Amino acid sequence: MRVVEKISTFAGKTFTIWVIIVAVLAYMLPGDFKWIGAYTVPLLGIVMFGMGLTLSAADFKEVFRRPKEVAIGVVGHFIIMPLLAFLLSIGLHLPKEVAVGVILVGCCPSGTSSNVMVFLGRGNVALAVSIASVSTILAPIFTPLLILLLASKWVHVSILSLFISIVKVIIIPLILGFLIKRFFGKQAAAGSKAMPLVSVIAIILIVSGVVAGSQPQIAKTGLLIFAVVVLHNLLGYCLGFFFSRLFGMELSKQKAVALEVGMQNSGLGVAIASASFSPLAAVPSAIFSVWHNISGSILAFIFSKLDDGKGKEGKNKMAG
Repeated sequence: MRVVEKISTFAGKTFTIWVIIVAVLAYMLPGDFKWIGAYTVPLLGIVMFGMGLTLSAADFKEVFRRPKEVAIGVVGHFIIMPLLAFLLSIGLHLPKEVAVGVILVGCCPSGTSSNVMVFLGRGNVALAVSIASVSTILAPIFTPLLILLLASKWVHVSILSLFISIVKVIIIPLILGFLIKRFFGKQAAAGSKAMPLVSVIAIILIVSGVVAGSQPQIAKTGLLIFAVVVLHNLLGYCLGFFFSRLFGMELSKQKAVALEVGMQNSGLGVAIASASFSPLAAVPSAIFSVWHNISGSILAFIFSKLDDGKGKEGKNKMAG
């Protein structure tokens, strides 16, 4: 098990590199990876199950200790990223399917790797975990409603279908993981050591399947989509940081909110696009999955150099 844990740690640290390598391979050799696209939903379910194994009641203490700050992070996430996506789609006159894809990823909950970036950036991890957890739990309600509100200009949106998809992909695996940890603690603790490796492999496979399946569309519109995704993500970080600052949060919490706002559960975006829209609509989520891990790592490094004397709070809370 120690060997598995070491491999998991290595895979987590080098995750971005593997995503880029596999994405390039899938683009160059689509025929070898295209079949993976059919397994997007179960693969994301595995990732969310792993997240459920790591959750505990303690993770939600911050919600009750500082409900205002958690609410600011969650509200900021569900306002800033969807609105940015809509404005970018309108302002840049994006093609219909691309616009839907950008809005789709903008309406997703916080990313699964954002908590790690907050830790590396010496932010408040307890706050970050609470924001990510609450936004994920609220996703079946807010994500379909936001997609309906913002994307119906381009395409018909079935809110019931979206709700069911998100419950299947996120909530059920999450609850199963949480329950297994609750009732089979020792076995879950042992299994959770391997989950980072399993999650990395699952996300890499998801990205490769989408890239391979959408290779012709990426060849035509890839540069445009990449530019929009980068702009969307970077603006999300900036607005998230200043949004939390507006409410007088200390620096460690500003870091947490910035990363939780700017990083999305892009795997969910891929799953929803594949199930409810078109292959091209999944491309922004796939590119976002690669890009936000690169930008998140860079921003975490920059944040780690910023300290207001309270930057250790997040690490201490994580250790606790």
